[in-house]
Amino acid sequence: MSGINYVTKETLEQMRDELNQLKTAGRAEIARQIAEAREKGDLRENAEYDAAKEAQGYHEAKIAQLEGAIANARVIDAKDIDTSKVSILSKVKLTNMANKKTVEYQIVSEKEADLKAGKISVTSPIGKGLLGKAVGEVAEVTAPSGILKFRVENITI
Repeated sequence: MSGINYVTKETLEQMRDELNQLKTAGRAEIARQIAEAREKGDLRENAEYDAAKEAQGYHEAKIAQLEGAIANARVIDAKDIDTSKVSILSKVKLTNMANKKTVEYQIVSEKEADLKAGKISVTSPIGKGLLGKAVGEVAEVTAPSGILKFRVENITI
């Protein structure tokens, strides 16, 4: 994840809590696994030791990724959002021009995206296509299935 990562205050706190958990309890657990595997003998032929070291590598990579995301995080407050155009954290009511179905999405950061909850990432094809659009405008979104057209019906917080 490169560039600025826009998040809510709550999401930033969750990220910090997860990072703290990974650095403390997570590292301690990995160290315990490595020590336990080391006690089992010759390290050249010890599959448990190799697995524990590999898990340590993944764990450290996750910590580095999370530290990068936190370092690039910019907290956005709902009261600062301009509802005249689609932006991050805005809720957008859309009409699919092909089938006339209406859907509602909230545009959020990658970390907060959850399609089942109606939250789509600002970096998703639909999210990118909607950014900057005003009520009544039609967004053309290039998706794997082709070009989709959505009319912006309403923008709220």
